[in-house]
Amino acid sequence: MGKPPKPTEAELAILRVLWQRGPSTVRQVHEALNAVKKTGYTTVLKFMQIMLEKGLVSRDEAPYAHVYEARLPKEHTQRTLVADLLDRAFEGSMSRLLLQALSSRKATPEELSEIRKVLKDYERGTK
Repeated sequence: MGKPPKPTEAELAILRVLWQRGPSTVRQVHEALNAVKKTGYTTVLKFMQIMLEKGLVSRDEAPYAHVYEARLPKEHTQRTLVADLLDRAFEGSMSRLLLQALSSRKATPEELSEIRKVLKDYERGTK
């Protein structure tokens, strides 16, 4: 199988549930999504069936309850989305992406500390 497609916003919401909960039935995903925003069960089912066809999720077809799980780790999907954003919106300029991210929302002291650590590790060649 080739590279999986980028998930849509609705698909990302489903993936977030699967990353947080682990393998889940459509009903469990529906309940988690419905707690945040009114969502129909059949809509969630259809999205998850499409996601299965696209290769974004896998499904254990045990009797009575199909259990879905994300095919790729959250970090892999995030890297793919960031790389796409970097290319499309910032012409590949990491500094412009980071400066825009920092100017759009106030970073917490913990986040700034983490950014400094990542930059130091990157400069040392350990990232």
